[in-house]
Amino acid sequence: QVQLVESGGGLVQPGGSLRLSCATSGFAFNTWWMYWARQTPGKDIEWVSRISPRGAQKGYTDSVKGRFTISRDNDDNTLFLQMDMLQPEDTGVYFCVKGAEYHNPRNRGPGTPVTVSS
Repeated sequence: QVQLVESGGGLVQPGGSLRLSCATSGFAFNTWWMYWARQTPGKDIEWVSRISPRGAQKGYTDSVKGRFTISRDNDDNTLFLQMDMLQPEDTGVYFCVKGAEYHNPRNRGPGTPVTVSS
């Protein structure tokens, strides 16, 4: 059974940092592209970042380039997202996603909420 469990969200002031983690099990983690996606208030879910199976290729949506860093530990089946210089518009629920079909709830965890506010 595929399981993805995010952690690390919380309340942070603008300019602050958070590190999200996603513990996974039930599938061959090291063979999958992994994504972080987020749902911000009033908007559709969007992809934030992605990483290739071995971590050599990474991608970011324009709004987070230079501020967020995705990484993975294939020995521990864990995905990470380091978020720096957080802004209020980064507020939302962040999801760890197995593969590119982030709109399908079956492919993602329950999410971890991030609130950026002073």
